[in-house]
Amino acid sequence: MTEITPQAQLQELRASIDNIDAALIHMLAERFRCTKAVGVLKATHGLPPADPAREATQIARLRRLADDAHLDPDFAEKFLNFIIREVIRHHEMLAAERNGGSDRTTSA
Repeated sequence: MTEITPQAQLQELRASIDNIDAALIHMLAERFRCTKAVGVLKATHGLPPADPAREATQIARLRRLADDAHLDPDFAEKFLNFIIREVIRHHEMLAAERNGGSDRTTSA
């Protein structure tokens, strides 16, 4: 019986990491396609780019999911906050485009 060398184990683990990274990129792309549709809907109907109540609910939900998955909930929250900031930035740009570039709403 042949033992797997540390180099072979490392190569297998790195291949798995590469596959996971690719899946994450594709999932983020799909998420942003959905949030773009939300942004268009908000801009079309004059809704604000940010929804603090929804964001708080999502952060709490993601923290629970992270905890259940044995992932640091603080890390998960930071990750989601980064994504939310980017989504809001996109929504603000869409709103500005719909308003002829004159309305760049900011949110905290």
